[in-house]
Amino acid sequence: MPIGGGTIPSSFHPSQYILRHELPKTNEAPTRVNEPPTLRVLAMMEANSVTGPAKNLIGFCRWLRTSDGARTGLKISIATFSRRSGAENHAFTDAARDAGADVYLLHERFRYDPGVMTQIREIVEKSAPRVIQTHNNKSHLLVKLLPELRRRHVWLAFHHGDVYADFKQRLFNHVDRVSLRSADRVVTVCQAFIPRLKSCGVTRDRIRILHNSAMPVPPVSSAERAELRVRLGIGKDEAMLLTIGRLSKEKGHADLLRALPQLPSIDRKWKLVLVGTGPELDSLKRLTGSLNLSECVVFAGSHVDVRPFYAAADVFVLPSVSEGSSNVLLEAMAARTPIVATRAGGNPEIVLHNETGLLTPIGESRCLAEAIAQLLREPELASRLAEAGLDRAMREFSVDQYRRRLLGYYAEALEMRNTCAADSLPKSAAN
Repeated sequence: MPIGGGTIPSSFHPSQYILRHELPKTNEAPTRVNEPPTLRVLAMMEANSVTGPAKNLIGFCRWLRTSDGARTGLKISIATFSRRSGAENHAFTDAARDAGADVYLLHERFRYDPGVMTQIREIVEKSAPRVIQTHNNKSHLLVKLLPELRRRHVWLAFHHGDVYADFKQRLFNHVDRVSLRSADRVVTVCQAFIPRLKSCGVTRDRIRILHNSAMPVPPVSSAERAELRVRLGIGKDEAMLLTIGRLSKEKGHADLLRALPQLPSIDRKWKLVLVGTGPELDSLKRLTGSLNLSECVVFAGSHVDVRPFYAAADVFVLPSVSEGSSNVLLEAMAARTPIVATRAGGNPEIVLHNETGLLTPIGESRCLAEAIAQLLREPELASRLAEAGLDRAMREFSVDQYRRRLLGYYAEALEMRNTCAADSLPKSAAN
């Protein structure tokens, strides 16, 4: 089975589909000659910043403004949530508008405010989409509770994975069990999530895979790398271990810290740099102190541009307990940084053990330590894996691959809905 999962047309633009079917009536001027008819998509997303799913959506919107993207006939509008009247999540909404998307705000009083359903109906009426796509458990549930929208529009639900942080978050995850089974298609980020989706009642024929994409990484100068290492307090001959991500339990940072005292003897001194913030920050700092690692662990905080960190690192480590389609793994591969990762979630679908990186069992600190030490002791192996990782990232997880698969899923869902509608008509009407 291809990485994307399912059957994808080798060459497809949504305009090819809507040229064969009646367009919804709008007040817009007729389409000019040689211009594709417009296929509207309304994307509902809860986001405060441009990371993960938001980055993919905004990147796709930006591409639609290019000559190649314009030929698809796609136009994406975005609806996002605001907790305070008149307030916006500026980082996300500004980026979305800059990418060419119309942005609508759903004003809510609390997380699951039923009052937003009236606003959703108004936005759908105004934006006239053929496809509604949802990206969070809240937007999944809202569309589930609006059956009139599901009858008139194709619904693609994007499942980005679950977070097992606390009872409240697990409750939010449970919302998906109620909602996702009603979607026309559920697009998830890795094969590893298929069993969970099937347990929610989503049939296998409606599940599709869309891994995140890897962007080519602009080069980082040797001066930038050297300046960063000095700023982090890493000596010229010290090895730099790196991990990037939200400091939360499912990311397994505690396992990584426990692995460090077990590192087998190596010739070089080393330091671990953790980039990111999150609810586990204080706990991880306390664990660092209790393990007597304070002198060799650096909590670097959040950074918008992490390219210099990848360039300066000798080994990138992802110790996750739970993972989907990891953006940081793809970034490390694109940056040609040697990788050690656990076999959590979709990690083995991205990193091939002993081919593009080293994989270890989840929660096994000793195995993690041995893999890190192996790459530090064997620079030729580390270089070979990193080169193969770059090749795989650009070949199997390119932005072009991502766009082609997404376009294919739009086409497939539209065709499915049209076929179902035709089958429901009396034979005389269908003919």
